[in-house]
Amino acid sequence: MPNRRAARVAKRIQQHASYLILYQLRDPRLENITVTRAEVSDDLRHATIYYSVLGTEGKRRAAQHGLESARGLIRTRIARSLKLREAPEIRFKFDQSIERAIEVSRLLDKVAAELRQKEDPQDPTDDQAPREEPG
Repeated sequence: MPNRRAARVAKRIQQHASYLILYQLRDPRLENITVTRAEVSDDLRHATIYYSVLGTEGKRRAAQHGLESARGLIRTRIARSLKLREAPEIRFKFDQSIERAIEVSRLLDKVAAELRQKEDPQDPTDDQAPREEPG
């Protein structure tokens, strides 16, 4: 079971990093970034901040470079905010779980459409035949 203190610190790091990126950092490369979660080692010396980005692969790379350039500032402000004796070393990692979820959803929709098509093939005698009007 993970250390409860580390879990609490990870949650606060996630919240504070998200706030910093959204409201305090003015780097245009950091637009459309969502901090999805944070993990902290039990000794609180290392933190991994997971993020996702709306957009293309180029925007994702630009966001990674923007986060790397702001890492020292983010680390300092998080340590000051959390009143930690030592600021944890911060690492940013792209969170692929959202992309994977979208892909799984797309595949499930495709399978469902194929199943519907198998169960209800287009039959020429179906209700789509023109009806005669009562005269």
